[in-house]
Amino acid sequence: MKHIKPLVALCVLLPMAVFAQTNTPRVDQRQVNQEARIQQGASSGSLTQRETARLENGQQHVQNIETRAKADGVVTRQERGRMHHAQEVQSQHIYNQKHDRQHDFNHNGRVDRFAGRR
Repeated sequence: MKHIKPLVALCVLLPMAVFAQTNTPRVDQRQVNQEARIQQGASSGSLTQRETARLENGQQHVQNIETRAKADGVVTRQERGRMHHAQEVQSQHIYNQKHDRQHDFNHNGRVDRFAGRR
């Protein structure tokens, strides 16, 4: 009876410890935020359809990195660093595409010309 209680406790706590090692709430929240930025840019017209598709592919790339990192049940420090770096690169891509001079304000699939100074 002495040995059963610690064994039961181990069986209960071990899965929770493994889950804690693969939990990535910061990465997940940043993915949600970046997806919202892309959708906002697409709806406002600051992103063209082509730019939106390219950024969505970049988001999928980050998601694939996260999936591979979690596959073995442990997310190491290097894997976390790789995920954060990929997200930082993706964030910069989103910023650059939203702030370039390519727009699709009327949502017709064609790039609108800039009417200001050149």
